Amino acid sequence: MFYFQRSFTSWAFLAVLLFFLSHAMAQDGTIYPLEAPAEPSAILLGTGGVENQPAQESWFRQWGDPMARNITTATLTPFLPEPGKANGAAVIVAPGGGFSWLSMGNEGWEVAEALAAQGIAAFVLKYRLNPTPESLEDFSAWMNRPRTPAPTTSSAVAPSAPAPRSPQRDLSNQLEDAEAAYAMVISRAKEWGVDTDRIGMIGFSAGAGLTMHATLHSKTMKLAFIGPIYGGMGPVDVPENAPPMFNVIATDDFLFLGQFGVIESWYKAGIPVEFHLYQNGGHGFGLGNPNRTSNRWFEAFIHWLDVNTFLVDKENQ
Repeated sequence: MFYFQRSFTSWAFLAVLLFFLSHAMAQDGTIYPLEAPAEPSAILLGTGGVENQPAQESWFRQWGDPMARNITTATLTPFLPEPGKANGAAVIVAPGGGFSWLSMGNEGWEVAEALAAQGIAAFVLKYRLNPTPESLEDFSAWMNRPRTPAPTTSSAVAPSAPAPRSPQRDLSNQLEDAEAAYAMVISRAKEWGVDTDRIGMIGFSAGAGLTMHATLHSKTMKLAFIGPIYGGMGPVDVPENAPPMFNVIATDDFLFLGQFGVIESWYKAGIPVEFHLYQNGGHGFGLGNPNRTSNRWFEAFIHWLDVNTFLVDKENQ
């Protein structure tokens, strides 16, 4: 009996140790293979494929979060509020990943679940991506390749001159996917309990870039509000009918660089803008990381929606 208890205790200790070791490994930034999860609620958008795509869609895990890459078939996954809790507002959620992968967990499903808990119908957009190496090993090597530092402003340029804008990448596939997602929410608004005048879009990192791109260039989307979260901060040309914007970034985010261009662009256009610059949070924090000031952004976003009456039916006020 004593031998059994000692062996059982040893195995229990080993199991606990392995659990914590595996958890630590999952949090170290290493890329691990992941079997594609079931997505029973995902709806095909029918927007076509990706040219010169050598690989099929595959998944991996990094920092403990599920990621998808080589996406050639765009989908939209609804996260609807519980019956009786819906307030009619809707948000299309665009995860980030540099247009080469999508952080489906912390910038997609988790955000959508949090929105649905607030009575907001949320729709996670899994949009098409640029091709990446087929094998996980080659992809990991590509991810870890040395990066060329961003060019600094030349000393020949006067300090008062604005920094040159980065070259614009081709986002035609991604814009088509976003427009198809918006059209689907419109077409099924009655079924999903959505007020078509209160459909917004929120995106993270590259998803913030797609949110901004759709706002600036789409001819079919009439977004009621947008929320670019830790996206590019450069100036933009704001359309006359641009929606109110809620914007979030942290000072220790590599995309910040002391820029306020997009905020200034919205302000000068006379369109409502709320901006939260947090002391820390880094990049890719989703709903939040431990002990970061940026962890309260979601509560501020919901408050902003409420104050601006996006969470109530204005016709029945």
